Amino acid sequence: MKIPQHVAIILDGNGRWAKAKGMPRNYGHAQGSKNVETICREAWNMGIKYLTVYAFSTENWKRPDDEVNELMKLLRNYMKTCLKTAEKNHMRVRVIGDKTGLDEDIRTRIDELEKASANNDGLNFQIAINYGSRDEMIRAMKRMAADRDAGKLGINDITEEVFSSYLDTAEIPDPDLLIRTSGEERLSNYLLWQLAYTEFYFTDVHWPDFTKEELAKAIEAYNRRDRRYGGVREE
Repeated sequence: MKIPQHVAIILDGNGRWAKAKGMPRNYGHAQGSKNVETICREAWNMGIKYLTVYAFSTENWKRPDDEVNELMKLLRNYMKTCLKTAEKNHMRVRVIGDKTGLDEDIRTRIDELEKASANNDGLNFQIAINYGSRDEMIRAMKRMAADRDAGKLGINDITEEVFSSYLDTAEIPDPDLLIRTSGEERLSNYLLWQLAYTEFYFTDVHWPDFTKEELAKAIEAYNRRDRRYGGVREE
């Protein structure tokens, strides 16, 4: 079986999972957060090298204040937990998204986590926080424009590869497989540039119930796809 090098996941359904159990939405977010560590471990055991998860989007700020506050509290706690997990499992952790929109203490914890795990040789784990693909591309174009104004970049120097180097995911290969849980079938402003040739897999399973068996199902479905590039089938 061919294992995708890079899997991206939209972690959806935490709130609906909690509601179905008669629990508050924040309980679902907490359980979903715990499941991330499990899937990181299982992904690495399966041979996946890169895993990128959509944790908090630029649009999530529009949610009720109490839910956003709880998500930020959960994020703070998760940064501590992830630091220990990265050390234990030798994960390299990177955060993509507009970090300037986060509180200073969260930015500090992100910086500590990225620096502490920078030389780890296990799973490359990317967390999208305050991330939106359109926002990412706008930020990239602003940096490109600044470099052009400074004489560092000519108009004819701009290629797909150069543009990619200005994105948050620079030096990270594009995903081979995208998984979205909880039955929704849209990208929700996630990795729009990077997903150009990615296979999509949608499942009705809510994220807290997404197990290694469900991950295996997604990879099996990926293997059944007839992947072609420019008319040539990928072997």
